[in-house]
Amino acid sequence: RSVSRNSKNNKNPPDQPQPQHQEQEEFLGITQQLIDHVKSFTLETFKNFPIQDDGDIEAQTSYNVRKDLSDWQERHAVLVLSKVKELSQLRFKLCPRHLKEEKFWRIYFMLVNSYVAEYELHAIQRAKLQSIAMKDEKTSDTCAYEVEMAERNQADSVAPSTP
Repeated sequence: RSVSRNSKNNKNPPDQPQPQHQEQEEFLGITQQLIDHVKSFTLETFKNFPIQDDGDIEAQTSYNVRKDLSDWQERHAVLVLSKVKELSQLRFKLCPRHLKEEKFWRIYFMLVNSYVAEYELHAIQRAKLQSIAMKDEKTSDTCAYEVEMAERNQADSVAPSTP
């Protein structure tokens, strides 16, 4: 009963992402077009991709996603692995036996560049704007504090001294 009651009251069907998840997916470039494109990848897509190996970097973070990725790329990678099980399975088959983790993600982001570039650029721009806003906020806080201190010091120096 409670399941049917909840599903009647719930505006979003159970298999539909909630609005907050949709916003995160959109921000990270996880679109249906990207998902369809990623599902077309095969072992050979990665094995035969023409790319040079750039050494051995061993930094890893959550979900074993490489730390040499940008913050946006790392968040995208974690989400796309959870959304597209085929990619997760490919990665499991390829890494580390056939490809190093770093190379896998470099190839992946080259393959999906035309799908995610605008989203990554938007995220970079947004981060810069937030950074500028934070600097401005700190500056204005400092200025207000400095003005308050200057006014207090001036009031102390102007106040008549008591005998």
